[in-house]
Amino acid sequence: MTEPTSSEPSTTAASTTEASKTEPTGTAPSPEHHASPATESGGPATTDAEAAAELRDIADVAAVEIINSACVHLMSAAAVKVGLADDEETGNYQDLSEARKLITALAGLVTAAAPEIGNVHARSLRDGLRSLQLAFAEALPFPDPPGEAPGEKYTGRVS
Repeated sequence: MTEPTSSEPSTTAASTTEASKTEPTGTAPSPEHHASPATESGGPATTDAEAAAELRDIADVAAVEIINSACVHLMSAAAVKVGLADDEETGNYQDLSEARKLITALAGLVTAAAPEIGNVHARSLRDGLRSLQLAFAEALPFPDPPGEAPGEKYTGRVS
């Protein structure tokens, strides 16, 4: 059975009848009958061997590297939302509400992970977090009350 494309109707009587013959009601479709999400979107199909190789690859990555990678993604997104990146049309991407959420999440992750990842890794993450907290404070039209700035419940007052 082929998957409908965006120009084809999503459900037809023939495909509904055919699906009910091949798959019992209430069960998940089997992989033999449906394309993978990558195939449906036009990307390359992932074979079982490729998926197993990717799984082995992630198994070889140390937890410290995964935590650092997550923190870097949060830092990058927060920097953009604070307005540290310029938009070609409007001049900036600033969204302080979103930045507050990202900085708070980053502070929680850095604080919780610090004992596990060690001082060497945690120090650079704390420095980046502090820089974002200070940039956020500068971007505000009026200051947050002490202890209520993003991440301060995890890090303490940043000045």
